[in-house]
Amino acid sequence: MKNKINIYLIEYAINSLLRQKYKNIFILIVFTFLTSLLTSIFFISNSIKHELNSTLKSLPEITVQKLKAGRHHSINTQIVDDIINIAGVEDAIPRVWGYYYFANAGVNFSVVGIDEFENQYKDSLNKIIKENDFSKAEENSSMIVGTGVKKILDENYYSEYFNFIRPDGTIKPVNIGGVFKSNLQLESNDIILLPKETALDIFAMQEDMATDIIVKVSNPEEIFTIASKIKLMYPDTRVITNKELEISYQNIFDYKGGMFLALFIVSIFTFFIIIYDKVSGLSSEEKKEIGILKAIGWKVEDVLKEKFYESFIISFIAYTFGILISFTFVYIFQAPLLRNIFTGYSQLKTSFELPFVFDFNTLFLVFFLSVPIYIAATIIPSWKSATIETDKVIR
Repeated sequence: MKNKINIYLIEYAINSLLRQKYKNIFILIVFTFLTSLLTSIFFISNSIKHELNSTLKSLPEITVQKLKAGRHHSINTQIVDDIINIAGVEDAIPRVWGYYYFANAGVNFSVVGIDEFENQYKDSLNKIIKENDFSKAEENSSMIVGTGVKKILDENYYSEYFNFIRPDGTIKPVNIGGVFKSNLQLESNDIILLPKETALDIFAMQEDMATDIIVKVSNPEEIFTIASKIKLMYPDTRVITNKELEISYQNIFDYKGGMFLALFIVSIFTFFIIIYDKVSGLSSEEKKEIGILKAIGWKVEDVLKEKFYESFIISFIAYTFGILISFTFVYIFQAPLLRNIFTGYSQLKTSFELPFVFDFNTLFLVFFLSVPIYIAATIIPSWKSATIETDKVIR
């Protein structure tokens, strides 16, 4: 019976909060803001990590690039046969791809040349080719674009076709044959898929040239050995393994993670300033109220329960509002400004949507970093005042 919720104490706690409504509303607003900021940081981080991990799984085992004067250069596709003959190599696929800068929108598109009857270097391309009937695109020399690209083209009045400008300044019009949406938005949102011949034409590349060569390896344990053999056969190439790409991606995210940590520390520091202010003592009016309650017969236990209800109501409402605001801010409005800390602010890339990732651990972490700490910060000074003799507290 002692642990039974006391409705009268809850009613008194609510009335007590309303008596100092302006002060409590201010605490509620600040508490909600800090909770929503902290939760938004976790949500954005979780979404980008999810995209990053999904992208890492689709990375090629080995990428072979030609180097000329220390810079990336087109590679001759004739070496594909030599690479395939290396023991342990499952396939070698020449890729034609590159970035196309669309000055009107200030963005870079990723242009990828596809041959429908060739082996594709990743499963997601096979899926897109099947879903969009790429044979028609080849017949009509049209292109399949990602949803982000289509949005930008529509905004610039290219709803049916797009005019590519070749390096020599001539124009290459290409019809829009379809739109695809991939689960990996970081990977595909800015992608344009078109026939390989058209891509070679746009980049002014010869037919026997490619941007790089993707090497598939049957046994993952042999990746390093095969990469070393390719490097020995062609010393003028840069041979990149999927492990090296993974480290590169992770370093970029860790760099952004440092900014995340700085923002996280600022939020926590601000929150603990509020907590410190509460723990340092009650106001004279609050002490007087506790003294009066004890004078009319309230026990220390009753006072602490009432203070618990007060602090729980404020902290739990702030926590709930903070979570709801974060959900809305991150997953509906796509965290404007705040997500640029992680993705960088640049007009040279198309936007992408943060995928919804529901993580209970984040909700528990934010809860235990906020609600119990605030309750403790209210209970401790109240207990100090409630254990002093009544006449001294009132004086």
